[in-house]
Amino acid sequence: MATQQDPMTKKLPAGGSPKQPRSNAERRGSRRCKMTQLMRIRPSDPSKEHFDDMRGSMSLSRSGVYFQSSEAGYEVGMRLFVTMPYSHDPASLNREYLAEVVRRDVLPTGMFGIGIKLLMEMGIQHTYNFGARTPR
Repeated sequence: MATQQDPMTKKLPAGGSPKQPRSNAERRGSRRCKMTQLMRIRPSDPSKEHFDDMRGSMSLSRSGVYFQSSEAGYEVGMRLFVTMPYSHDPASLNREYLAEVVRRDVLPTGMFGIGIKLLMEMGIQHTYNFGARTPR
């Protein structure tokens, strides 16, 4: 005769607490997309050495971007102005963001892997000028 056991009254292992299976679950807040998006990256702090880096993203999400760069001036905690997507086309809608470097990997190729977190949108950057407006 088989007895049924209530699943809530299972015996605990010898250690006294149930073992939780280890999972390699994704810890990021939003999913990543592996796509290339041209970006213009500049330091926002005027006391830092200026650079103007044009790079393509390797992966991006709603709140972050990872890319490779040969520019050695990136530091974890550094604030940046990031224009993305960037285009020289006068009719393009370039959006500028304030971002922070959260990761800097030294790659075997001599380049750096840079991870940035987008903090806030600064607004649309227009690349054209219609001239001064005359008051009516």
